[in-house]
Amino acid sequence: MNPLNFEANKLIVMLNAEDAKEIDVMPLERLAIRYKNRECVAIVDISNSLVKEGEIGLSIEVSGELKTRPESVVTVRMTTPPKSVEFIKKRMSGKELSKSEIEHIINDTVENRLSEIELTAFVMSLHHRKMSIKEAAYLSKAMIGTSKTLKLGRRVIYDKHSIGGVPGDKTSILVVPIVASMGLTIPKTSSRAITSPAGTADRFECIAPVELGIDEIERVVRKTGGCLVWGGAVDLAPADDMFIKIEYPFSIDPFLLPSVMSKKKAAGAKYLVIDIPTGKETKVKTLREYRELSEGFIELGKKLGIKVRTLSTFGDQPLGRAVGPALEAREALSTIMWKRPPIDLVEKATAVAGVLLEFAGYKNGKKVALDALKSGNAYRKLREIIKEQGGNPDIKPGDIKVGRFKVSVKSKSSGIVEWMSTKAVGIVAREAGAPKDKGAGIYFHKKLNDKVRKGDTLFEIYAEKKYKLRRALNALNRTPVMNVDTKFDMVLKVYPEEDRERFYFILER
Repeated sequence: MNPLNFEANKLIVMLNAEDAKEIDVMPLERLAIRYKNRECVAIVDISNSLVKEGEIGLSIEVSGELKTRPESVVTVRMTTPPKSVEFIKKRMSGKELSKSEIEHIINDTVENRLSEIELTAFVMSLHHRKMSIKEAAYLSKAMIGTSKTLKLGRRVIYDKHSIGGVPGDKTSILVVPIVASMGLTIPKTSSRAITSPAGTADRFECIAPVELGIDEIERVVRKTGGCLVWGGAVDLAPADDMFIKIEYPFSIDPFLLPSVMSKKKAAGAKYLVIDIPTGKETKVKTLREYRELSEGFIELGKKLGIKVRTLSTFGDQPLGRAVGPALEAREALSTIMWKRPPIDLVEKATAVAGVLLEFAGYKNGKKVALDALKSGNAYRKLREIIKEQGGNPDIKPGDIKVGRFKVSVKSKSSGIVEWMSTKAVGIVAREAGAPKDKGAGIYFHKKLNDKVRKGDTLFEIYAEKKYKLRRALNALNRTPVMNVDTKFDMVLKVYPEEDRERFYFILER
């Protein structure tokens, strides 16, 4: 055996091309590798530069399963692909999969028995031939079966989720403490950004630690009634995390229903509100699409024992004025402290929290949620959550550092803000360094329908590094963030255009 050990996150072995010819094996086929009384099946790769004839290179994962050491002697034999490959081919032909077939695929995915090509084929089969509600339920249950789950006793669990697509959506940082301050339990596990300027975990990490283990999460929730943590740290539906890596380069999201619902079921949710931003640049562009997606969530919820309500929310401009982890954390904190709160952020947060409160029997939930904000009860609850998650409960908005490099973008004319591009906002903020650079982002002084005078500051771009600020300004020249005009244009677009637009896909779970 070659002493070469490489990390692959899969069971992979490397052979020299001559040895591969000798035993008649091709790349991506499988070999059974045996050492003493242990055996595993691994995917074959070929490398003449890394592996000599007569040797075999084992990935760390294979070496760990077999308990080999450098220079160990292993035996190999040809073997057949996992049975789930047959089921993937069946799905590619357009046939619906059974419960056991889907369970095979999910188990083999989590155990890293499938190659990237096989996983991609499965994802694309669901993209081209939409899964049925029955398949979505089977997928959700199979993913739950391979995940860790929160154990919070007899507590009734409330939860919320946004399908994403709107920059600056820091709603969860308000909703969780509002709901928890009313005596309900809301363990919010959130994502980091994939293609957006910030995910909830990125935002809240500027306020308190978010990478908690499952035991720590349970302790925080028992103590405070809520939490705001990164779901990736606790393996809620790990198969879904693997599918997301394949979906992202193709800008597709066929797993949206089972992805969301499996994670909510793993968190123990009984009542769930789903925020579906709707607008010209969001995933859901029309009310008809919203209704269709809502019906899917509600029907799947019934099969999983989760009562679901959805909200179609305005998605044609950023939420609040801040975009980027630190800027959004500042805005969320100042809002819950009731210091110049943005009206749209308060409106959305209280609407979402209000649905959850009405699930619990409160009348006029939105007003109850607003009272919890104005009275300071939500802020006091947030301080409890911050403290239990290991943060400083006395943190103030000004304590959160933003990028030291800044440029102000001023209006060249007077008028009103005619339109904003949420895609362009995302592009410019990411070019400035968000979400990796927590202090990078955009702060808006003007938004839709605001009056503007020539020379007024429209927005400021923040960055932690000068070259990223220049990069953001270059992106701004290619993809305008907003337009100020004095007249109403009947002509919105001309085709063909001189410059082809780049398409950006926001995937946030």
